[in-house]
Amino acid sequence: MSTKTASRPKAPAKIKSKPAIFIDGEAGTTGLEIRRRVAEVAGLAVKGIAPEKRKDKAARLAIMRQVDLVVLCLPDEAAKEAVALIDSLGADAPKIVDASTAHRVADGWVFGFPEMDAGQAEAVRTAARVSNPGCYPTAAIALIRPLVEAGLLPADYPLTINAVSGYSGGGRSMIEAYEGGTAPAFELYGLGFEHKHLPELQKFAKLTRRPIFVPSVGNYRQGMLVSVPVHLDTLPGKPRARDLEAALERHYAEAKLIKVLPAGDAASKDKRLEPEALNGTDVMELRVYASGKHPHAVLVARLDNLGKGASGAAVQSIGLMLGVATH
Repeated sequence: MSTKTASRPKAPAKIKSKPAIFIDGEAGTTGLEIRRRVAEVAGLAVKGIAPEKRKDKAARLAIMRQVDLVVLCLPDEAAKEAVALIDSLGADAPKIVDASTAHRVADGWVFGFPEMDAGQAEAVRTAARVSNPGCYPTAAIALIRPLVEAGLLPADYPLTINAVSGYSGGGRSMIEAYEGGTAPAFELYGLGFEHKHLPELQKFAKLTRRPIFVPSVGNYRQGMLVSVPVHLDTLPGKPRARDLEAALERHYAEAKLIKVLPAGDAASKDKRLEPEALNGTDVMELRVYASGKHPHAVLVARLDNLGKGASGAAVQSIGLMLGVATH
């Protein structure tokens, strides 16, 4: 008689559930857009909260304890309070993506711009806390930082950055004014030279001289153009516009969402660029326009201010942090 015992059947493998997120402040423009985009990602689950519980700390904390990542779509002070709430969970604290400006230049936070340099995607992937970039800085940093790193643009160059955005980037009161017909067709703002995006723009563009930033808003919902004019003959070595374009091409050669497109000579034909062409996408286009007669060039970025400029960027970071494909 055989003494061999029958082998036990293997227990079924434990099925790992989808990683879950909670959007704290999902009723705002950015939160709603993140919610819409995340719904299209097969590998993510979203836990919601009843409208009457959105300011209930105990209810929010209970959901935060259940999820892998919390997205903060809150005013700055409320975002700081939410981080303190998450900290109270200790080892059970979820990861954070903060869409406010509260932590964009703070120690211990990773800037959520994966294409910014060669190591940034990995930094976001392994981070516990990521600050989502502002829409204007995303475009300006994308244009300026590679040129500073390549030695084509001095860090102390006196830059002026001009930008126009759709009104959806201005918050609830601006949206209501434009959609209610009480806002102008176009307006400059931030004329006190203290726009809240300037600290992150200067830091991550690697500029030692504070740039002059002139934002504006047009009477259309979304879409953005950011432009940076330069005098080529004032740059080290007097580079051509093509040299600037080539540096951008090298920097973003492997990027899926950032495209460097040829602009050619301004003398070749009438050049126009409108801001809404990329609406509904997470793509950003970069161009270098040059004069055929003068040593002048203008760097231009086009993007959806709710896409790569806000909600789309947040979803990109969420995907990296949770190991889920979002693009």
